[in-house]
Amino acid sequence: MPTPSSEVLVIGGGVNGLACAARLAAKGRKVTLLEASEVVGGGAGERDFAPGYHAPALAHLTQGLDTRVVEAMALDRHGLAFHPALATTVLSGEAESLTVRGGKTSGVDAAAWEALHRKLSAFARVLAPFRQMRPVRLAGENRLFGLARQGLGIRALGKDDFRELLRMVLINVHDVAEDELSDDRLKGLLAFDATLGAWLGPRSPNSLILYLDRLARGADPLLPKGGMGALAVAMGKAAAAAGVEVRTGSAVEKIVVEGDRAVGVRLAGGEVVRVGLVVSAMNPRTTLHQLVGAAALDAGFFKATGHVRMRGAAAKLHLALRGTPDFRGADLKSRIVIAPSSEAVERAFNPVKYGEVPELPVMEVILPSAHDPGLAPAGHHVLTAIVQYAPHAPKAGLEAARAEMLENTLNVLEQHSPGLRSLVVQAELLMPQDIEARFGMVGGNWHHGELAVEQMLFNRPTFAAAQYSTPLPGLWLAGAGSHPGGGINGAAGWNAAGAILEAKA
Repeated sequence: MPTPSSEVLVIGGGVNGLACAARLAAKGRKVTLLEASEVVGGGAGERDFAPGYHAPALAHLTQGLDTRVVEAMALDRHGLAFHPALATTVLSGEAESLTVRGGKTSGVDAAAWEALHRKLSAFARVLAPFRQMRPVRLAGENRLFGLARQGLGIRALGKDDFRELLRMVLINVHDVAEDELSDDRLKGLLAFDATLGAWLGPRSPNSLILYLDRLARGADPLLPKGGMGALAVAMGKAAAAAGVEVRTGSAVEKIVVEGDRAVGVRLAGGEVVRVGLVVSAMNPRTTLHQLVGAAALDAGFFKATGHVRMRGAAAKLHLALRGTPDFRGADLKSRIVIAPSSEAVERAFNPVKYGEVPELPVMEVILPSAHDPGLAPAGHHVLTAIVQYAPHAPKAGLEAARAEMLENTLNVLEQHSPGLRSLVVQAELLMPQDIEARFGMVGGNWHHGELAVEQMLFNRPTFAAAQYSTPLPGLWLAGAGSHPGGGINGAAGWNAAGAILEAKA
């Protein structure tokens, strides 16, 4: 028999699902959150990948958790605290490492880096409010008003700066690096940060806009005290305190549609939960193609959602180390980036276009145990890295590609930290296929849909679902596949809750 339940049901207990559920509950809605795994957090959680070694489930930093989420959910009261913002150490072969903290660095390019960072940060500040807005509908009589309202901040730049912003939004990050910088290490860092988690290289058109989006999220990467799992725990506690009923171990098998309206869900065990409103923080294609199905959706809309590009090109490495690695004297509490130049980042991208593994991948390395020793046995460490680029459709097959990717990644790490291989107790490499299987990220794409100019704002995930509502009454989207996209941020879920409350759905 169907089970009566909450007024609102949120599917998915990642950062966006938790943020959406908590905001709705705080406004008096009766909310149940369903999470398939045994703990909330999704990609922001934590797991034991080797006995005694605790690693981030997927994401190992947050680049700007939405301040509305932090403040409204009172996450500090639920145990969330951050280590000081991490500096970035850039490694490049035998060259001396370079430390970068926001707009400050040293060396011959210090002034050029500061000037470029200042200009790009100013553009990012203008774009940042868009992240907290529901995209305007480009139709009907409100079209011009909506565009004007959202464009006020941009127009305030002045004519010259506005022209420069338009030029840079449409340019690739490699050309910016070549025009503005002379130090290959800084060029490599700029190129790497712009393309992190994306299916494009530094020379790809419009790649600079992803760097502006990164700056719009926050100035410096942050690591929660106690590891990324502490963020998931704090958000889970905050959601429960707001009145959300959190049900873990509850995988949704189907969204129930009756009379052309979503009226609930059926769980994997057969239980039916009926509600007034269903909100999915899962991947939009999974939601619409697997949980809803073609029969309940307009054919054009169903087809359009199937065309949203979701290629993932990042692998996630976890290493259990029996000692302390030495990255040629680099600060182990910093974010270590191995991207010797913009050209090196491009060369790492080229093979994955053809389903092959790069010989010299580029990567972001964190040692969370350098901040929180309890994450590993005494004297040992956990190393976690985002490695680019990994083929999402390997020509040689998944296991062969995984073995080659791990070997090439360890070779690069050994070059920059001699002796590291001898410290490895256990290694785990998650390829894009593993990321899809474990976290529900179609294609292994961390953003539940590639961040690209044509897949942002009023086209995210598609034009017909860009307002968080869908053409199916009773069904809303609140995940990273909606505006403003992914990252450990919570903005999409928070925005979706706001749209639901405004609609009195």
